[in-house]
Amino acid sequence: MSEGDRVVTHFFECKEFGYRGWRWAVTVARASRAKLITLDETVLLPGPDALQAPEWVPWSERLRPGDMGPGDLLPTEADDLRLEPGYTGEDAPPPNAVVSEEMASRVEAEDAELADRDAPVGTARGSIAAVADELGMRRARVLSRYGLHAAADRWEESFGGKTAMAQAAPASCVSCAFLVPIAGSLSQAFGICANEFGPADGHVVALDYGCGGHSEAAVMPKPPRPAAPVLDTVAPDPFALRPGSGGSVPDAPDPTEDLGHS
Repeated sequence: MSEGDRVVTHFFECKEFGYRGWRWAVTVARASRAKLITLDETVLLPGPDALQAPEWVPWSERLRPGDMGPGDLLPTEADDLRLEPGYTGEDAPPPNAVVSEEMASRVEAEDAELADRDAPVGTARGSIAAVADELGMRRARVLSRYGLHAAADRWEESFGGKTAMAQAAPASCVSCAFLVPIAGSLSQAFGICANEFGPADGHVVALDYGCGGHSEAAVMPKPPRPAAPVLDTVAPDPFALRPGSGGSVPDAPDPTEDLGHS
């Protein structure tokens, strides 16, 4: 194959095991007005049907839900878009702020003097850190708006109102007794299913999701009242004992009538 003026590349089949379809590419050239040929480069290149490894993908893109096992660690990047900084105490209020610890101690001291009592020991009145600890908010990072939307999209795709199960359900989860509410902003659209016989037991479900295990759909209806029979099969039917008797039974003869003629 010509690469340019007086530059040619020759291909040779590779015989090495494990390199099926690969070939050696040898490039030679000859300078202008020169009689000798110079070897420029020798390289092993894949051919059209060469056996090659798949394109390398970073582990963060290869990872799929359910791949983690016991003992596995899943580190998150420092600039993960799903997370944002939480309350760490670094943005504590200034000493003269109403909610600062210093102002809180002064208020407690004044209250103690007015009430003629000692200030309670260990009380961190007005402390943002104490409130954050009590509410479970004192974390280095929390979910960002993007992280919340990404989680909502995943949950909606698996257990949302557009799934085939929800479309065929008698009612939605918002009216089901097995729905366990969750806290936070996502509580307006999601909950947790607690029906052990349902397809979403223990999963986060959208409020417009539904299944056949709805608490009100399983109530047994009253049995329908049967219609009146066309033919009465309960009352007795009269049958004639002799032809032409009209169906009436003749009176039995009196055994004493013939006693006077004997």
